Amino acid sequence: MRWKLTIEYDGLPFKGWQKQHGVLSVQQMIEEAIEAVTGEQVSLHVAGRTDAGVHALAQIAHFDLQKSFEADKFPLALNSHLRPFPIAILAVQPVSDDFHARFDACARHYLYRIINRSSPLAIDKKYALYVAKPLDLPAMQQACTYLLGKHDFTSFRARACQAKSPIKTITHCAITPSLSPMGHEELHLSVHANGFLYHQVRNMVGTLIKIGKGKWHA
Repeated sequence: MRWKLTIEYDGLPFKGWQKQHGVLSVQQMIEEAIEAVTGEQVSLHVAGRTDAGVHALAQIAHFDLQKSFEADKFPLALNSHLRPFPIAILAVQPVSDDFHARFDACARHYLYRIINRSSPLAIDKKYALYVAKPLDLPAMQQACTYLLGKHDFTSFRARACQAKSPIKTITHCAITPSLSPMGHEELHLSVHANGFLYHQVRNMVGTLIKIGKGKWHA
């Protein structure tokens, strides 16, 4: 039987999603929890691998089991084995055998927080990007419009990127002012696409900040 997971995690303690020898990964922790609960070794397939330090609010993955299991008991059982790691299984659902977390994904969504102020960060130091110099928000918003659509994003991919094609389609790209839970102003970059290249979003953010500082033109 095939199972779909909806997962939330804090990426700070992990070297990204993908299981790697000798380092802590989100995939490894969840696979070990599934084995502890079911007695079966499984391989998780994910909608999109996240890099080190990247968090997830609703990551989707799937795996196959030989034996049956009660769906309503699955999240509680898995979460008990994941403690104290900052990973939460939000939902476990049985799906058809032809479901695939990666290939059936309609879109991927990123939210990047930028706190633009003179004072350094205390609480949000590990969860937002700090920029002290004032940013030109309208220039950054104009630059976002050039990223929309289907393009060759070679200039934004990391050298280690293994994607076969640099062609991606961005359906939404906007940077807007917002208020944090602590009440201070920050900028939110939201990006929706059919997929992302390795380090594409962080390289887009770096480019937008250079534009916001007046170093580059939109």
